[in-house]
Amino acid sequence: MHRDWVFLRGLARESAHWADFPETFTAKVRESRIFLADLPGNGRHFASRSPSSITSMMELIRHSSLSALPATGGSSVEAPRYLLAISLGAMVAVEWMSRYPEEIAGAVLINTSLRGINPIHQRLQWRAWPELARIVLTHDPVLREQRILQLTSRERSQDSALALAFASAFRLRPMRRINLMRQLWAAATYQAPPSPPLAPVLLLSSHADQMVSPACSAAIANAWHAPLACHPWAGHDLPLDDPDWVADRVNTWLSQSPSVCNQVVTDR
Repeated sequence: MHRDWVFLRGLARESAHWADFPETFTAKVRESRIFLADLPGNGRHFASRSPSSITSMMELIRHSSLSALPATGGSSVEAPRYLLAISLGAMVAVEWMSRYPEEIAGAVLINTSLRGINPIHQRLQWRAWPELARIVLTHDPVLREQRILQLTSRERSQDSALALAFASAFRLRPMRRINLMRQLWAAATYQAPPSPPLAPVLLLSSHADQMVSPACSAAIANAWHAPLACHPWAGHDLPLDDPDWVADRVNTWLSQSPSVCNQVVTDR
């Protein structure tokens, strides 16, 4: 069955930062059509002003995504729309599911957190604060990307070629610091919706996440009675660290019956 996917990146990240994950995903999750969305102020929208609310971000993302992935034959049944999102992007996905439940068939939420479910000290771990400050104050694009990888990745934290590629993307589509601040504010103030999404949700987390505690995904999964899988060694950027693992978990989730999808299963 053909499925449409909208991929959403997180804070200060853009579609180029998926690296080779989309290719891995389409090779394993067959008959998938992917749109790599960029948040306002990021990537192809680097010249835009980033909204200071998740709702406003979602409306802009939704508009561009629906235009890029029109329903096959005019019917959403023929091409169900799924979301795969990480961190801040997952908050946008939650808001989309909450406000337009009829448009989304399911979502995969990676290493995210929600105010109202998760405490602040877990949403952004204290040891990440000084590293984030160093990154913001770093002017050299290559050095900044190296520091970002050291904070967010375990497998590719020393990948100089990847840092160079990401730095090249930044030079082409630089993100303004004011947009970074606005995205931080939007993430910090976004409140979890009063009820769980109607569409099925899969939570994925990383045991070695240095930014967002994996306890956040566990708490969301528990509150929503949604399935959870926790990677044993990956960092915050789970699709970058182990793209095959993510694609395999998505395949398993898609193949399960609704009754099985309501169980919480943790991989450690």
